[in-house]
Amino acid sequence: MHIDIKKLSAAGLLITLGIIYGDIGTSPLYVVKSIIGTKQITEQLVYGGLSCVFWTLTLQTTFKYIILTLQADNRGEGGIFSLFALVRRYRRWLSICAIIGAGTLFADGIITPPISVSSAVEGLSGVHALEKIIAPGNNFTVGIIVGILTLLFFFQQFGTKIVGSSFGPIMLIWFSMIGILGLSQITHYPQILKAVNPVYGYNLLLHYPEGFWLLGAVFLCTTGAEALYSDLGHCGKKNIQVSWIFVKTALLLNYFGQGAWVILRGKPFLNDLNPFYEVMPHGFLVFGIIIATAATIIASQALISGSFTLINEAMRLNFWPKINVKFPTDIRGQIYIPSINWILWIGCIAVMLYFKESSHMEAAYGFSITIAMLMTTVLMFYYMKFIKKWHIILISSILLIFLSVETSFFIANVAKIKQRWMFLIFEFGIIGIMYTWYRARRIKNRYVELVRTENYIPRIQELSYDKSIPKFATHLVYMTSADSPKEIEHKIIYSILNRKPKRAEIYWFVHIHTLDTPYTIEYKVTQIIPNSIIWVEFHLGFRIEPRVNLMFHKVVGELFSNNEINIHIHYDVLGGNNMERDMRFIVMEKYLSHDNELPFFEHLIMKFYFWLKKMSISEEKGFGLDPYNLSVELFPLMVSPVPNVKLKRVYREELSR
Repeated sequence: MHIDIKKLSAAGLLITLGIIYGDIGTSPLYVVKSIIGTKQITEQLVYGGLSCVFWTLTLQTTFKYIILTLQADNRGEGGIFSLFALVRRYRRWLSICAIIGAGTLFADGIITPPISVSSAVEGLSGVHALEKIIAPGNNFTVGIIVGILTLLFFFQQFGTKIVGSSFGPIMLIWFSMIGILGLSQITHYPQILKAVNPVYGYNLLLHYPEGFWLLGAVFLCTTGAEALYSDLGHCGKKNIQVSWIFVKTALLLNYFGQGAWVILRGKPFLNDLNPFYEVMPHGFLVFGIIIATAATIIASQALISGSFTLINEAMRLNFWPKINVKFPTDIRGQIYIPSINWILWIGCIAVMLYFKESSHMEAAYGFSITIAMLMTTVLMFYYMKFIKKWHIILISSILLIFLSVETSFFIANVAKIKQRWMFLIFEFGIIGIMYTWYRARRIKNRYVELVRTENYIPRIQELSYDKSIPKFATHLVYMTSADSPKEIEHKIIYSILNRKPKRAEIYWFVHIHTLDTPYTIEYKVTQIIPNSIIWVEFHLGFRIEPRVNLMFHKVVGELFSNNEINIHIHYDVLGGNNMERDMRFIVMEKYLSHDNELPFFEHLIMKFYFWLKKMSISEEKGFGLDPYNLSVELFPLMVSPVPNVKLKRVYREELSR
């Protein structure tokens, strides 16, 4: 039976638990331990830390994301690119915010699997039989974690249809378990609930030695909020908002339960103990670690799938080179991108080998997500201003609150990074690729030469009727970037009329327009000259893969069935075999001409751009065209021609002197 998980239902809530909350739901594994660290345990530290956790979850996750940001849905879809698609027409520079936010979210996909899985596996050190073998940072523990991560990435190519069906029940067990374990400790020390008073957090930040810098550890409790918004399209707003009540309750019970255990223990230091595992009865520890490991694998899977979706959206919005995308199952939206999968795997293994234990990854983890949250805050400002049209005082107040909070978190995380900067290589690399691809297209678009289509119609018709020229194809199809049938690129006109005259019965110009909506699939036909020159424009959502070969054949079949085109050769519309054999697609492949003179920075951008093009899939594969009826023509990209070449002619008499 089909279940619409976007509608509020018991099944939808269960599936939402499995898809949405893996990242934020596994935060209790390390948050309290990170806050206390090696510091002396005092009531000020414990109460203040829990107060900060409570109000961070309330302000950042509940208010900003669950209540406010989830309203910014793009036809039911969420995430930074969906939000950017809604507001990009208001300010051009917002693309930079989208690039930085997406790059840091991708970095989250690199660091979430190792920090989550290592936090779970390190709990085995509390089992007496394993305490001499398992220890945070030793080679055996690192090897186990690397093995789990490698298997996780290996199985991505087969899809997550079977495993995914168990995510919801496992996460239900996880949240129930951590809630009950926390509650069992609170019943022994109910005074810990006083920590909900914000005064404790205020005193910690202002009066505790280095209290402000504890925000870096506190922030870890809300790191999954950005991913929560990105998964809006999978589960729907109502299911997320209702299930969050249960999730937040379980999280807070566990956090406060860990705090109660720390106070009741009565010792001045943690001595490398993790309160999360210490609240478990010893006989329950192995089962608890198994459930924790399963939950962290689910958290990792959610971030990996989210990274695939993120890059796929980046391709549709021209922020990323065209790469191979596969669909391992019949579930809508489930994709697999081989190159991204192995980039993530290399990144995760490198992070694990570099940091070795979860406690060393915390600052890097928080650093990436604070930047992503700041970028979302900026985009949300323009959403509230131009789309929701709220009063500027209300919008400015909201902006000021979140910028202040998130900037504080960012500063605290930067201070904790110190020399552990290796993860920035991945972050800057992803942002650099996105920016290069975006900027290069801007540079190219400045020099695209468009001509009026009507000026060349007579010559194209004359060529079509000239029987002295061999027929190139019955249907000649050009992919065009021009967004109006009134204009066409000069290079296409040159290809038809000058390079090698191409006679056809019908000339087709096909344009793909990427919409701000996610899943739209529409087309529009303009008969520039009926039955002779036809313009087809596909309107595709930014999450839809262009499959021009398939879609165009369907369009031609429908036009033929409706008698909107009439060609001299009989075609079997249902089979389409004859029609396909006499149809030719032309793709214009660009290369950077040596006859260019660009400023130094733009020259570097274009060099890097064409290097990325060589590494990515070809234009024809990016459009979803098959090679059997395809021709590729190379043409030089004259971005900035060298002006006024000074060349002096020397005669033979002068040379002999």
